[in-house]
Amino acid sequence: MVNDKDRNDLDEFELTNDEVSEEISINSEIDEVEGRLEDKVKKLRSDLAEAQAEKREALEQLQRERADLLNTKKRLEEQTRLDRERAIARHVEELLPLCDSFDMAMNDPAWQHADPTWRKGVEGMYAQLMGLLASYGVTVLAPVGETFNPHEHEALIDNGGDSKITAVIQKGYKRGELVIRPARVAVG
Repeated sequence: MVNDKDRNDLDEFELTNDEVSEEISINSEIDEVEGRLEDKVKKLRSDLAEAQAEKREALEQLQRERADLLNTKKRLEEQTRLDRERAIARHVEELLPLCDSFDMAMNDPAWQHADPTWRKGVEGMYAQLMGLLASYGVTVLAPVGETFNPHEHEALIDNGGDSKITAVIQKGYKRGELVIRPARVAVG
């Protein structure tokens, strides 16, 4: 049985219908707020995932653009180098008739009988021309005694012997691995 003292203690803890309704109302408001907060958290997580995907896509695009830029820069540098090489080769080709003229003049038998002072001046000009070609990295192909190489030599005379070069009819010129003009030679 419940005595009076216990009943008084219980009365203190008994809630009225209004208080219960208010408590239920508060609990339902809390549930509603929690639901809205969960919805907001889901939306924020969704927005974050979308933003991260956009960031990843933008980063990948940036990396592709950077790679394209580097490739373009490399191609441009290579093209510039090739253009420079072709320009030097054209310039050297323009000088070759001058080299041939000096060679013909200095190999003529009359050259030995020319005025020594005049001869020395012409030889000085020829040395300057050869120095200019050397500054471009050009070497002369004058292969007497070498084995015929179709990449560097053009056989104008074949004496029917072996493949050794017996005479150079016209010097050839080479820059690095590029043969500007093959040497014209006699073989055999």
